[in-house]
Amino acid sequence: MTLNTKLAKALAKAVAAIAMVLTTASCTDNIAFGNDFLDKAPSNSTTKDSVFSKAEYAEQFLTGVYSLQYYGIPYRSSSSAPLSASYWQGKFDALTDIYHLHFPSSSIYQSYYTETFTASSDGSIYGFDTENVWELVRAAYLFLENVGSVPDMSDDDKAVFSGEAKCLIASAYFNLFKFYGGLPIVKSSFTGLDESYWMPRATVDSTVTFMTGLLDEAAAVLPWAYTGTEAQTETGRWTRAGAMALKCKILQFAASPLFNSDQPYYGGTTEAEQQHLVWYGGYNQDLWTQCREACDEFFDALAANGYYEMTEPAGTTTADYRYAFRYGYVNQASTEVIHSVRVSTSTHDSKYSAYTLMGDNERYAYTPTQEYIEMFPWSDGTPFDWEKDSLAGLLDQMFVKGDTVVGLQDLQNRVLTRDPRLYETVRINGVPQVTEWSSGKCSGDIFESWVGGTTALNQPKTETGVFATGYANNKYYVGSCYDRQAPQWDVLRVSDLYLTYAEALLQADNDFTRAIEYVDKVRARVGLKGLVECNPDKPLTTDKDSLMEEILRERACELGFENERYFDLIRYKRADIFSKRLHGLRIYRLVKNEETGEWERSETKWTDGDKKTDSDDPTASGFYEPTHFDYERFELTQPVRLAWTNGFDPKWYLFPFPQTEINKGYGLVQNPGW
Repeated sequence: MTLNTKLAKALAKAVAAIAMVLTTASCTDNIAFGNDFLDKAPSNSTTKDSVFSKAEYAEQFLTGVYSLQYYGIPYRSSSSAPLSASYWQGKFDALTDIYHLHFPSSSIYQSYYTETFTASSDGSIYGFDTENVWELVRAAYLFLENVGSVPDMSDDDKAVFSGEAKCLIASAYFNLFKFYGGLPIVKSSFTGLDESYWMPRATVDSTVTFMTGLLDEAAAVLPWAYTGTEAQTETGRWTRAGAMALKCKILQFAASPLFNSDQPYYGGTTEAEQQHLVWYGGYNQDLWTQCREACDEFFDALAANGYYEMTEPAGTTTADYRYAFRYGYVNQASTEVIHSVRVSTSTHDSKYSAYTLMGDNERYAYTPTQEYIEMFPWSDGTPFDWEKDSLAGLLDQMFVKGDTVVGLQDLQNRVLTRDPRLYETVRINGVPQVTEWSSGKCSGDIFESWVGGTTALNQPKTETGVFATGYANNKYYVGSCYDRQAPQWDVLRVSDLYLTYAEALLQADNDFTRAIEYVDKVRARVGLKGLVECNPDKPLTTDKDSLMEEILRERACELGFENERYFDLIRYKRADIFSKRLHGLRIYRLVKNEETGEWERSETKWTDGDKKTDSDDPTASGFYEPTHFDYERFELTQPVRLAWTNGFDPKWYLFPFPQTEINKGYGLVQNPGW
């Protein structure tokens, strides 16, 4: 669900209001493209007159439209729309190089890794007709068409609420656009009297123009932000800042090589390519200029209006950096979040879904890969290099270092040695599990990710469960400190816009200096030194490809588990990464044999094992916290993705339209390869 505290209270009535208006024609009149959208639209004027007879009812109706927005953390078990809310489907980042989903019953595992999904399959992880997109679009148009008749609503309020409805439409379209390309452009709720519907797919250019046009209209009337007491009650509404930021993201996607290239991604012979439904028909440098100009406008407006800003650390400790990063994306009061979506606080969802489900539940076995772990630099910002750092004997310190003090079982003066974002994104061996909500300080028992450890058990050895790769996801998990907090899904936040601006500056103008400046703003928030200083061996000030790789890596570190990695690889057509074999890390605890003096592998627990057993004997081999390990990078095989063995089929850059929709004959042209 979405929106603010005040309007959220009206949600139940709002949904009922939407149901009355949208289903009056019959008890089974659904509004999705997949059902009766093309047959007959509801037209009971009495019901519409009732809903739009008072400002209170109209606002409730708009609140219900908000409730149809996409929410990115699967939190329920359901076969009803939106399917992406079900953990039986799977998150998009599990198709990339940074996560591998070890939940065998999910669609990701069964259909996408095996590449058996087809246009006739059920269970798309983001379906054309299963995500409430068309329900939202139609309801928003009903609002736009009728809000003018509300007698007790001011003209200013009508304009603002209309702007919000336009943002809702544009955002819903963008969600589909990233998966399907050019879309049918709907510009009304329909009268219910139309004899037939002809809604062909629009070109990529027309779809982008439609979305950005709505956002420009909205930005002209919406307030920049809700501040002060309004920030507590209006959070979740679309604002001018949100409209302008979303425009930047749309133009970024449109200008990227998937659509903006000299060659279409599937050879050019398919109908969709020839009609420019999945690309622009050629490369146009001006598309990047448009993106950069939209970013210019956003940041100029930000400088003039203020309010939104990255959450900065209060000090220079790792705890300070961790807290700033976490607060920036997860806290509802964060001024870093430009637009967010929340689920309801019903009985089922009263506990933060990510905490209650993502702990040890295999439905959330989004296991970070070794490739992802190695993207995070050392704590000063210098790159982590497995081969070099291994030769230097640094692997035992690649996550944590500290002092073993006589008589004290736990490691003392513990230091987290890597990018603070790593520990907020991944549950890491040797890191205390409990993180205080009001700070970044951690305490308590450590994560034991070694084979046989208290936390991971044998999961890394068998490649099963939430620690199947030797790591478990921590993003949006946060821990018990966020238990029973109403969750939010970040649609737009400032750090993402900094990185978007950096990319646009580089691609539009070859402006290396300013591009690096904006990347370094994001790095500095967690205490990392600048890109150029930390990478003296890379031509980051002269070679566009080298700097672009660093921008994409920074986006992965900053925006993990937020779907951005998936879309970054899609829009840059990174078949090389999609087809790359991925790895986990098996960590083996080493215990010194008291008789031989040799270090030997031990698949035993410490917190729930030797620490207790040997607690009264400082001379026992299991008294002190383990700090010496063997490390074994291993290829993931549960399962082996087909793209790793057969190569990446470029048809997967866009999803197929359901064959049932193609067969209806209202103008859909199938995407290439499907």
